Amino acid sequence: MAPAVDPDLSPSDWPVTVAALYRFAHFADPASLRAPLESLCRNQGLRGTLLLAPEGINGTVAGSAEGIARLLDHVRALPDCADLEVKLSGAAAMPFHRMKVRVKREIVTMGQPGIDPRASAGTYVEPQDWNALISDPETIVIDTRNDYEVAVGTFEGAIDPKTTTFRDFPAWFRETREHLLGEGKKPKVAMFCTGGIRCEKSTAFLKQEGVEDVYHLKGGILKYLETVPEDESLWRGECFVFDQRVTIGHGLKPGTFELCHACRRPVSADDLASPLYEAGVSCPACHSERTDEQRASYRERHLQETLAAARGQAHVGAAPPRRQDDPAA
Repeated sequence: MAPAVDPDLSPSDWPVTVAALYRFAHFADPASLRAPLESLCRNQGLRGTLLLAPEGINGTVAGSAEGIARLLDHVRALPDCADLEVKLSGAAAMPFHRMKVRVKREIVTMGQPGIDPRASAGTYVEPQDWNALISDPETIVIDTRNDYEVAVGTFEGAIDPKTTTFRDFPAWFRETREHLLGEGKKPKVAMFCTGGIRCEKSTAFLKQEGVEDVYHLKGGILKYLETVPEDESLWRGECFVFDQRVTIGHGLKPGTFELCHACRRPVSADDLASPLYEAGVSCPACHSERTDEQRASYRERHLQETLAAARGQAHVGAAPPRRQDDPAA
């Protein structure tokens, strides 16, 4: 567990500043941007993951407030990145094990050719206007995140596609489109995700599919939880984040879930009490997905990590493999 820190501190007052950022932009040669970006991050002692692709930049990075500020200045100077989308939060301890800057085909993988959120994304809705939109009975509200994220928390009345990766979303929509939209007057469709990047791309996908009245939450759940007072909120539960904080709540304060280091799913207090939970080895969600041999390997890894931590060292296996659907993977 992370060290205890006063939960009423603002993000700038926490020991570690966390920046979740993205921007859909046109990078003619994203590989050429990698080395300068990685050098700056390492020089500033930052850790996390940044993705570069022809369609832009995406990632989550943590470090000192000054180091994060220098990184944001650098990214905003990249082509078409002056209006970079950034959500800042705080952490009691460094939530990442290393710094990685990767070049990929997409900054968030949907696998659908020809989608350009810069040209055809849905209508942005500010957090303070979101409640009115999703409370309208003529609005269909869709959570574009993955099943294990939705299980931790979602907006009241939202549809859960039960997808395991974002790549599954197009097939789900095509299969359920007729049921969702019906005949006659077409409803409004409102979509949301953690930081805004997935719903920005999914709204562009729906518009490419011929759906016109499409909206998405600007800044995502993180911006909503930061700006909308809890007593006015329609959010229920906590928000899963892809780092060692696991979940956050209103005001971007640390949540109550822990992480299964075998499958990287969130685990609740009830999960921790389950006989299928073993620290570093399994949880109720993944126990049946792993073999005895795999669990034995995880158990040995966890033992070595524990011994290394007792010596004040970082074990090489301390960082579990990222999920393939992690937006920062």
